[in-house]
Amino acid sequence: MAIKRSTTIKKNTRTKSYKVSWKQRVGIWAARIVLLFFAFTIFWVLLLKIMNPPVTFLQLQRAFERKAAGKEWKIEKDWLSYDELSDNLKRAAIAGEDAHFLTHNGFDTKAIREAFEKNQAGKKLRGGSTISQQVAKNVFLWPERSWLRKGLETYFTVLIEVLWSKKRILEVYLNVIEMGQGVYGAEAAAQYYYYKSAKSLSKKEAALIIAILPSPQKWDARRPSAYVNRRANSIVRYISFYRIPE
Repeated sequence: MAIKRSTTIKKNTRTKSYKVSWKQRVGIWAARIVLLFFAFTIFWVLLLKIMNPPVTFLQLQRAFERKAAGKEWKIEKDWLSYDELSDNLKRAAIAGEDAHFLTHNGFDTKAIREAFEKNQAGKKLRGGSTISQQVAKNVFLWPERSWLRKGLETYFTVLIEVLWSKKRILEVYLNVIEMGQGVYGAEAAAQYYYYKSAKSLSKKEAALIIAILPSPQKWDARRPSAYVNRRANSIVRYISFYRIPE
Protein backbone atom coordinates (compact mmCIF):
# COMPACT_ATOMS: atom_id res chain seq x y z
CA MET A 1 0.00 0.00 0.00
CA ALA A 2 2.83 2.42 0.82
CA ILE A 3 4.40 1.80 -2.60
CA LYS A 4 1.14 2.58 -4.38
CA ARG A 5 0.74 5.86 -2.49
CA SER A 6 4.28 6.83 -3.44
CA THR A 7 3.57 6.14 -7.11
CA THR A 8 0.40 8.22 -6.96
CA ILE A 9 2.25 11.13 -5.40
CA LYS A 10 4.89 11.01 -8.15
CA LYS A 11 2.21 10.99 -10.86
CA ASN A 12 0.42 13.97 -9.32
CA THR A 13 3.73 15.83 -9.07
CA ARG A 14 4.50 15.21 -12.74
CA THR A 15 0.97 16.33 -13.77
CA LYS A 16 1.24 19.52 -11.71
CA SER A 17 4.68 20.22 -13.16
CA TYR A 18 3.31 19.79 -16.69
CA LYS A 19 0.43 22.21 -16.04
CA VAL A 20 2.76 24.89 -14.68
CA SER A 21 5.09 24.41 -17.63
CA TRP A 22 2.20 24.78 -20.13
CA LYS A 23 1.10 28.05 -18.53
CA GLN A 24 4.64 29.34 -18.58
CA ARG A 25 4.98 28.56 -22.29
CA VAL A 26 1.75 30.41 -23.07
CA GLY A 27 2.96 33.38 -21.04
CA ILE A 28 6.33 33.41 -22.80
CA TRP A 29 4.72 33.34 -26.25
CA ALA A 30 2.24 36.06 -25.27
CA ALA A 31 5.10 38.23 -24.02
CA ARG A 32 7.03 37.63 -27.25
CA ILE A 33 4.04 38.62 -29.38
CA VAL A 34 3.51 41.82 -27.37
CA LEU A 35 7.20 42.74 -27.56
CA LEU A 36 7.24 41.99 -31.29
CA PHE A 37 4.20 44.23 -31.80
CA PHE A 38 5.82 47.13 -29.95
CA ALA A 39 9.16 46.64 -31.71
CA PHE A 40 7.56 46.48 -35.16
CA THR A 41 5.25 49.46 -34.70
CA ILE A 42 7.95 51.66 -33.18
CA PHE A 43 10.32 50.73 -36.03
CA TRP A 44 7.53 51.47 -38.56
CA VAL A 45 6.87 54.92 -37.09
CA LEU A 46 10.60 55.73 -36.94
CA LEU A 47 11.03 54.60 -40.55
CA LEU A 48 8.24 56.89 -41.77
CA LYS A 49 9.80 59.74 -39.85
CA ILE A 50 12.47 59.84 -42.55
CA MET A 51 10.76 58.00 -45.43
CA ASN A 52 7.56 59.16 -47.12
CA PRO A 53 4.66 56.65 -47.07
CA PRO A 54 4.45 55.08 -50.55
CA VAL A 55 0.69 54.34 -50.36
CA THR A 56 -2.07 54.13 -47.74
CA PHE A 57 -4.86 51.63 -47.09
CA LEU A 58 -7.46 54.29 -47.89
CA GLN A 59 -5.86 55.09 -51.25
CA LEU A 60 -5.90 51.42 -52.23
CA GLN A 61 -9.45 50.91 -51.01
CA ARG A 62 -10.76 53.91 -52.95
CA ALA A 63 -8.94 52.73 -56.09
CA PHE A 64 -10.48 49.25 -55.83
CA GLU A 65 -13.92 50.79 -55.21
CA ARG A 66 -13.52 52.81 -58.41
CA LYS A 67 -12.60 49.69 -60.38
CA ALA A 68 -15.58 47.81 -58.92
CA ALA A 69 -17.83 50.70 -60.05
CA GLY A 70 -16.44 50.47 -63.58
CA LYS A 71 -14.26 53.57 -63.28
CA GLU A 72 -10.56 53.95 -63.95
CA TRP A 73 -7.95 53.10 -61.34
CA LYS A 74 -6.92 56.45 -59.90
CA ILE A 75 -4.43 57.42 -57.20
CA GLU A 76 -3.11 60.89 -57.99
CA LYS A 77 -0.42 62.10 -55.58
CA ASP A 78 2.81 64.04 -55.73
CA TRP A 79 4.83 64.61 -52.57
CA LEU A 80 6.04 68.09 -51.63
CA SER A 81 8.38 68.70 -48.73
CA TYR A 82 7.21 70.82 -45.83
CA ASP A 83 9.20 73.87 -46.97
CA GLU A 84 7.75 73.62 -50.49
CA LEU A 85 4.15 73.68 -49.32
CA SER A 86 2.39 77.04 -49.26
CA ASP A 87 2.27 78.62 -45.81
CA ASN A 88 -1.31 79.60 -46.64
CA LEU A 89 -2.19 75.92 -46.87
CA LYS A 90 -0.43 75.03 -43.61
CA ARG A 91 -2.26 77.78 -41.76
CA ALA A 92 -5.57 76.90 -43.43
CA ALA A 93 -5.20 73.27 -42.33
CA ILE A 94 -4.63 74.29 -38.72
CA ALA A 95 -7.39 76.91 -38.79
CA GLY A 96 -9.92 74.58 -40.39
CA GLU A 97 -9.03 71.19 -38.93
CA ASP A 98 -7.12 71.54 -35.66
CA ALA A 99 -6.91 74.95 -34.01
CA HIS A 100 -4.82 73.64 -31.09
CA PHE A 101 -2.43 71.58 -33.19
CA LEU A 102 0.72 73.24 -31.87
CA THR A 103 -0.25 72.98 -28.21
CA HIS A 104 -1.99 69.62 -27.73
CA ASN A 105 -0.25 66.27 -27.34
CA GLY A 106 -2.23 64.57 -30.09
CA PHE A 107 -5.71 64.81 -28.58
CA ASP A 108 -7.92 67.89 -28.31
CA THR A 109 -9.96 67.02 -25.24
CA LYS A 110 -12.19 70.08 -25.60
CA ALA A 111 -13.09 69.20 -29.20
CA ILE A 112 -13.70 65.57 -28.25
CA ARG A 113 -16.00 66.62 -25.39
CA GLU A 114 -17.95 69.04 -27.63
CA ALA A 115 -18.30 66.37 -30.34
CA PHE A 116 -19.56 63.87 -27.78
CA GLU A 117 -22.12 66.33 -26.41
CA LYS A 118 -23.41 67.19 -29.89
CA ASN A 119 -23.68 63.52 -30.84
CA GLN A 120 -25.45 62.71 -27.56
CA ALA A 121 -27.90 65.55 -28.20
CA GLY A 122 -28.87 63.93 -31.49
CA LYS A 123 -27.32 66.59 -33.67
CA LYS A 124 -25.40 65.80 -36.83
CA LEU A 125 -22.63 63.33 -36.03
CA ARG A 126 -19.21 64.86 -35.97
CA GLY A 127 -15.80 63.88 -34.74
CA GLY A 128 -13.11 65.53 -32.69
CA SER A 129 -10.08 64.10 -34.48
CA THR A 130 -6.90 66.14 -34.50
CA ILE A 131 -4.46 66.33 -37.40
CA SER A 132 -2.25 63.87 -35.50
CA GLN A 133 -5.10 61.38 -35.15
CA GLN A 134 -5.95 61.70 -38.84
CA VAL A 135 -2.32 61.01 -39.76
CA ALA A 136 -2.29 57.94 -37.50
CA LYS A 137 -5.47 56.66 -39.12
CA ASN A 138 -4.55 57.45 -42.72
CA VAL A 139 -0.94 56.29 -42.69
CA PHE A 140 -0.94 53.27 -40.40
CA LEU A 141 -4.52 51.93 -40.33
CA TRP A 142 -7.59 51.06 -42.34
CA PRO A 143 -10.57 53.46 -42.80
CA GLU A 144 -13.49 51.42 -41.39
CA ARG A 145 -14.66 52.41 -37.93
CA SER A 146 -14.33 49.93 -35.07
CA TRP A 147 -13.20 49.92 -31.46
CA LEU A 148 -10.06 48.04 -32.45
CA ARG A 149 -9.12 50.63 -35.05
CA LYS A 150 -9.89 53.47 -32.64
CA GLY A 151 -7.67 51.88 -30.01
CA LEU A 152 -4.82 51.45 -32.49
CA GLU A 153 -5.38 55.01 -33.72
CA THR A 154 -4.86 56.25 -30.16
CA TYR A 155 -1.69 54.17 -29.85
CA PHE A 156 -0.19 55.40 -33.14
CA THR A 157 -1.17 58.98 -32.31
CA VAL A 158 0.88 58.77 -29.13
CA LEU A 159 3.80 57.27 -31.05
CA ILE A 160 3.96 59.95 -33.74
CA GLU A 161 3.55 62.72 -31.19
CA VAL A 162 6.51 61.31 -29.25
CA LEU A 163 8.74 60.28 -32.16
CA TRP A 164 7.87 62.85 -34.86
CA SER A 165 7.94 66.63 -34.81
CA LYS A 166 4.82 68.73 -35.37
CA LYS A 167 6.43 69.82 -38.61
CA ARG A 168 6.67 66.22 -39.86
CA ILE A 169 3.10 65.42 -38.77
CA LEU A 170 1.72 68.39 -40.72
CA GLU A 171 3.89 67.59 -43.73
CA VAL A 172 2.63 63.99 -43.88
CA TYR A 173 -0.96 65.11 -43.31
CA LEU A 174 -0.92 67.56 -46.21
CA ASN A 175 0.60 64.94 -48.51
CA VAL A 176 -1.60 61.90 -47.81
CA ILE A 177 -5.05 63.25 -46.91
CA GLU A 178 -7.87 62.55 -49.37
CA MET A 179 -8.73 65.79 -51.19
CA GLY A 180 -10.98 64.60 -54.01
CA GLN A 181 -11.99 61.53 -55.97
CA GLY A 182 -8.71 59.69 -56.43
CA VAL A 183 -6.81 62.83 -55.41
CA TYR A 184 -4.47 62.71 -52.40
CA GLY A 185 -2.28 65.40 -50.96
CA ALA A 186 -1.92 69.11 -51.53
CA GLU A 187 0.07 69.07 -54.76
CA ALA A 188 -2.31 66.73 -56.57
CA ALA A 189 -5.28 68.73 -55.26
CA ALA A 190 -3.81 72.07 -56.33
CA GLN A 191 -3.13 70.72 -59.82
CA TYR A 192 -6.57 69.09 -60.02
CA TYR A 193 -8.59 72.10 -58.85
CA TYR A 194 -6.50 75.11 -59.87
CA TYR A 195 -3.92 73.84 -62.41
CA LYS A 196 -1.09 75.18 -60.27
CA SER A 197 1.35 73.95 -57.65
CA ALA A 198 0.57 73.79 -53.93
CA LYS A 199 3.69 75.96 -53.54
CA SER A 200 1.73 79.04 -54.61
CA LEU A 201 -1.84 78.63 -53.35
CA SER A 202 -3.63 81.80 -52.33
CA LYS A 203 -5.42 82.05 -49.00
CA LYS A 204 -8.85 81.45 -50.59
CA GLU A 205 -7.64 78.55 -52.71
CA ALA A 206 -6.00 76.91 -49.71
CA ALA A 207 -9.10 77.52 -47.60
CA LEU A 208 -11.39 75.96 -50.20
CA ILE A 209 -9.27 72.80 -50.37
CA ILE A 210 -9.31 72.47 -46.58
CA ALA A 211 -13.05 73.28 -46.47
CA ILE A 212 -13.95 70.18 -48.51
CA LEU A 213 -11.99 67.76 -46.30
CA PRO A 214 -14.97 66.56 -44.26
CA SER A 215 -16.40 65.06 -47.47
CA PRO A 216 -13.87 65.17 -50.33
CA GLN A 217 -15.75 62.48 -52.27
CA LYS A 218 -18.80 64.74 -52.59
CA TRP A 219 -17.57 68.33 -52.43
CA ASP A 220 -15.54 70.18 -55.05
CA ALA A 221 -13.22 73.13 -54.37
CA ARG A 222 -13.86 74.50 -57.88
CA ARG A 223 -17.63 74.49 -57.46
CA PRO A 224 -18.15 74.98 -53.72
CA SER A 225 -21.59 74.74 -52.21
CA ALA A 226 -22.86 77.60 -50.07
CA TYR A 227 -21.79 75.69 -46.95
CA VAL A 228 -18.27 74.99 -48.25
CA ASN A 229 -17.89 78.61 -49.34
CA ARG A 230 -18.94 79.87 -45.89
CA ARG A 231 -16.50 77.48 -44.25
CA ALA A 232 -13.70 78.63 -46.56
CA ASN A 233 -14.46 82.29 -45.86
CA SER A 234 -14.31 81.58 -42.13
CA ILE A 235 -10.91 79.93 -42.56
CA VAL A 236 -9.64 82.91 -44.58
CA ARG A 237 -10.87 85.29 -41.88
CA TYR A 238 -8.80 83.61 -39.16
CA ILE A 239 -5.92 82.13 -41.17
CA SER A 240 -3.44 84.86 -40.26
CA PHE A 241 -3.89 84.27 -36.53
CA TYR A 242 -2.45 80.76 -36.64
CA ARG A 243 1.21 79.92 -36.29
CA ILE A 244 2.77 77.01 -38.14
CA PRO A 245 5.60 74.66 -37.06
CA GLU A 246 9.00 76.11 -37.86
